[in-house]
Amino acid sequence: MNDRHNTIILIGIVAGIVLAFVGVQIFGEKMTMFGWMGTLFLSALKMIIVPLIMASMIVGITGLGDVRKLGSVGLRTVLYYAATTGIAVFLGIVVVNLIQPGVGVPFGEVTIPEQVAAKRDLGFSDIVLSFVSDNIFASMAQMQILPIIVFSLVLGGVLTTLGKAGEPVIAFFHGLNEAVMKIVYMIMWMAPLGVFGLVAARFGEAGDLGTLIGGLGKYMLTVLLGLGVHALVVLPLLLWFFGRRNPLPYLYNMAAPLLTAFSTASSSATLPLTIEAVEDNNKVSRKATYFVLPLGATINMDGTALYESVAAIFIAQAMGIELSVGQQVMIFLTATLAAVGAAGIPQAGLVTMVIVLQAVGLPLEGTALILAVDWLLDRFRTTVNVWGDACGAAVIDRYIDSEPEAA
Repeated sequence: MNDRHNTIILIGIVAGIVLAFVGVQIFGEKMTMFGWMGTLFLSALKMIIVPLIMASMIVGITGLGDVRKLGSVGLRTVLYYAATTGIAVFLGIVVVNLIQPGVGVPFGEVTIPEQVAAKRDLGFSDIVLSFVSDNIFASMAQMQILPIIVFSLVLGGVLTTLGKAGEPVIAFFHGLNEAVMKIVYMIMWMAPLGVFGLVAARFGEAGDLGTLIGGLGKYMLTVLLGLGVHALVVLPLLLWFFGRRNPLPYLYNMAAPLLTAFSTASSSATLPLTIEAVEDNNKVSRKATYFVLPLGATINMDGTALYESVAAIFIAQAMGIELSVGQQVMIFLTATLAAVGAAGIPQAGLVTMVIVLQAVGLPLEGTALILAVDWLLDRFRTTVNVWGDACGAAVIDRYIDSEPEAA
């Protein structure tokens, strides 16, 4: 998706808000007649969720090579990225529960969905049992996200150990992933009309636009606070204690890729600049740089994962739904694991948001509340993603073994 397409999406969002305002304030009517466009768009996203999860995660895991041969560098890198992503999601959950930006935001007429009520009494044993399905095909049909993610990760890991016997299966999933990504691109070309319909219908139904937009400001501050704490406190502390690096000069030397990440909203597009800054400016070894950074651009999405947790709970708060501890644990697990396959997905924040909402049964229409500011928050979370990759390279560099560097 290029900048022109993102601009068109932004125009659709603004047009939806304006239409909702005109309808409610001038004509006294709720502009819900365009809601079918948003429903069609969300249905198309739901349609590709299962193949998208399976293909992207299997491709991501098999891209690491034989998991038995990753060695200490690979194991430390994967564990580090998993830990920082988990910390980011936990931080997001804490911040959104403390600030509660969704409380008082009008959502319109809504009843608590049966899926949400069914998951309200989730206990620890239920969460553990939800990792594994006795029928993975039934889980796919019922959109039970967590067992699909776990199955995909395990299948991908096993395929890397089969040698030639696994190559045709890996090739199949690579082909499937390419095909699914093409479909995602096609769906994203519907996004301008889809988000227009979603925003016009939801803002129009809410009626009190002033309160709604004010709630979005509080929501933005919550997301930015969480991202700020993670980027300026958590990651620098990890860099200082585990990487033995001074965070201030390290951050200064990363200025070019971080600004590029903010302007492009793409970790992958920024990767060449990130590699150059980490290796040349911050003097991280080539072995760490060339292994850790490409892997980080694939599986490390601290900013995106934090955003997903905040957005999901914000939507629940706006709907007047009190999520149980078990449901919030499910959000934690899903947002953390979904970040693994998010890198290559166009408009990854929106797509993975569908995955997280689906996991706890929240209505996908809730995404209409956050679309108006998603384009801006996307740039901040991408910047945090790149900063997290760079910190990871320095941390792993300190523990790297004495193998010969890559040529």
